[in-house]
Amino acid sequence: MRIWDLPPRYLCRAHLLGEHRELHCIGTVLTEGKKGYSQHPETLRWKGKLGALFRRHAQLVKEMRRRGYSHASPLDSRLATGSRVQSAMLESPDSQMQALRAKGCDCMLPRIASVQHGE
Repeated sequence: MRIWDLPPRYLCRAHLLGEHRELHCIGTVLTEGKKGYSQHPETLRWKGKLGALFRRHAQLVKEMRRRGYSHASPLDSRLATGSRVQSAMLESPDSQMQALRAKGCDCMLPRIASVQHGE
């Protein structure tokens, strides 16, 4: 389970769509009180920051549409409570880029490690 702290345009198809799926999982856990993954560090960092989670969802959807993918799973904006800013990270953006590079996928990461958070 992972929500990247990198601009969605950097993510390959698998990571973009995987993050979108996992974001919905986290949203469901937090808004419906589901037990699965409720204590996962990635879920816990979004607790009280549903506004930021919904913002990230909008970024992912924008990138999905830019690539010509369809999107049919909107979030209920009435549930976008709490902070609209996510400042807590499990890993730095540099560490996240290293992890993606190690996967050998098609992520389009910049050569320079200075990335603006969530851009």
